Amino acid sequence: MMSEARFALLVVDSATGLYRSEFVGRGELAARQGHLCRFLRSLQRLADTFGVAVLVSNQVVARVDAFPGSSSSSGCGDKLPIGGHIMAHASQTRLYLRKGRAESRICKVYDSPSLPEGEALFAIGEGGIGDYEES
Repeated sequence: MMSEARFALLVVDSATGLYRSEFVGRGELAARQGHLCRFLRSLQRLADTFGVAVLVSNQVVARVDAFPGSSSSSGCGDKLPIGGHIMAHASQTRLYLRKGRAESRICKVYDSPSLPEGEALFAIGEGGIGDYEES
């Protein structure tokens, strides 16, 4: 069934999840990255052609070489986004979401051409996403 209305947002949840299970091991790294690059390029073409925003969620892995409390160029501390430079270069603005204290969540802008680096607290409740209010 096709919608008569114009779409404004395309969400891809866990873009690298299928690649991790389909392309296993370093021997398939080049094929995986090539396929991921073509997929991300097709998302960019959809965004450009139809004027839709594309939101891609991704997974992170622990940095094995990270020292406790060290920072990284990923902006995620001791975590690294999966997908490497392919994911980094295909993204306009990169956000890192994590759980905060109690019911709060933290959104960190760590790579954006139009936004300064920073963090914001938010909460997810019955009414959807909103400001976090300490109780």
